[in-house]
Amino acid sequence: MYLTILTTVHVLISLVGIATGFVVFNGLLQSKRLEGWTNWFLWTTFLTSATGFLFPFEKLLPSHIFGVLSLIVLAVAYEARYRRGMQGVWRKGYVIPALIALYLNTFVLIAQAFLKVPALKALAPTQQEPPFAIAQLALLVGFLGFGTLAVKRFRPEIAGGTARRMSATAA
Repeated sequence: MYLTILTTVHVLISLVGIATGFVVFNGLLQSKRLEGWTNWFLWTTFLTSATGFLFPFEKLLPSHIFGVLSLIVLAVAYEARYRRGMQGVWRKGYVIPALIALYLNTFVLIAQAFLKVPALKALAPTQQEPPFAIAQLALLVGFLGFGTLAVKRFRPEIAGGTARRMSATAA
């Protein structure tokens, strides 16, 4: 029963993290900070990785490596956003790790879909077949393309960021 509850909670948190992550990703493309959405995204993505380590295991698996990587990039994103205020290089230091964390969760979502959805499992029963590789490659290419745009477009100091607050304070 513990595993059923843990799995359900883990999956729900993961789905919220992915959904809020895509809202935040869209905000980055529009140079919007989206504070509330970002808080939800960062926390639920952190909880996704953290709860993944509560499942019993006997050996190191790719999911553990993804979880550790996710926690590392989330720590960098948190530092860049909340402690460094996304100033200078810390703007990219927020955007890139945040997108990597979203990518990792979305990669796992696709992998789980190929394991659990019968039609997808039939296409790639061992996840070594071309449909799985094509899906993951398309995800990677999409994240690289849109991620590059997000890095270029996200300017929080211009669009609703510190510059606007500073000018309002000075007035």
